[in-house]
Amino acid sequence: METFLQQLINGLSLGAIYALIALGYTMVYGVLRLINFAHGDVYMLGAFAGYYLANALALDTNPSLLGAIAVTLGAMGICALVGIVIERFAYRPVRQHSRLTSLITAIGVSLLLEYGGQVVFGATPRFFPQMIRAEVYSVGGVQITNQSLLIIVVAILVMVGLEFIVHRTKIGTAMRATSFNLPVASLMGINTDFVIAFTFALGSALAAVGGVMVALAIPRIDPLMGLMTGLKAFVAAVLGGIGNIPGAMLGGVLIGLMETWLSATAYSTYRDAVAFAVLILILLFRPAGLLGSAAVEKV
Repeated sequence: METFLQQLINGLSLGAIYALIALGYTMVYGVLRLINFAHGDVYMLGAFAGYYLANALALDTNPSLLGAIAVTLGAMGICALVGIVIERFAYRPVRQHSRLTSLITAIGVSLLLEYGGQVVFGATPRFFPQMIRAEVYSVGGVQITNQSLLIIVVAILVMVGLEFIVHRTKIGTAMRATSFNLPVASLMGINTDFVIAFTFALGSALAAVGGVMVALAIPRIDPLMGLMTGLKAFVAAVLGGIGNIPGAMLGGVLIGLMETWLSATAYSTYRDAVAFAVLILILLFRPAGLLGSAAVEKV
C-alpha cells in the first residue's frame, strides 16, 4: 500500500509537469488549430531563463521562496515575449497558407530553438541552483519532497487560473470567439491578431513555469531537454482532448502515472515508449481524446 501511494505521489508530480506544458499546446490548438511543436523548446528556454535569473540573484547560496517566485515570474515574462516573437515572425506570415505549411514552420522553429540553444548556451548540461532548500515529509510512511508538492500545487493553481481567464474574462471570451470562427470574430470587431499573440504569450509563460518547476526537482538542464518532454506533453494534450483545458491536465496526470508505474516494473526501460503507445491507441479508438468531442469539419 505504501509503495502504491509513493508511486501515486511521484506520478502526480511528473504528470503535473506534463500538464503544465500540455496546457500551452491545447491553448494554441484551441484558437488556431495549430500544433506548436516549438512549445517544448520554449519550456527549455524557460528553464535556462530561470537558471540565469537564479544565479543573478545568488539563490544557490541564499535560497528563498520569494526569490524562487521572482525567478519564476521573470522566466514567465521572458518566455511570453519569446512566444509573441515566434507568433509574429514565424506563424503569422503563414497563417493563410495550408496547415501543412504551418506544421513545417513549427518543426523548423523547434529545430532553430534546439540547435540555436546549443550555440548560445553550449551543449554541456548545466545544473540549476537549488532556490528552495529540499525537505522531505513523511506521511503515513510515504515520503514526499517539498519540490514535488510545490509542482502539484502550482499545476492545480495554474489550471484554475487558466479556466478563470478563458471563461470569466473579456480576453477569454475573445479567445473562445476566435477559436469558434476567426474570420467572423474579426468582422465582429475583435482584434484577432492581439488575441492570438496573447494566447501564444500565455501558453509560453505556462511552459516557463514547467521549466522552472522541473529544474527544481531535476536540476540538470540542457538545450535538448524539451524534445522528449515536449512530445510527451503533446501526447498528454491529445489523450485528454486537445483544445480542452481540463483534458490537458487529465492527460498529463495519466501519462505521468503510467510512466511512474512502468518504472517500478521489470519493463522500466520502456517508460519513454508508453506515451507513444498511448498516442497510437487514442488515435485508433478515440481520436477526440478522453474529454474531447468529435466535430465534423468541412474541407
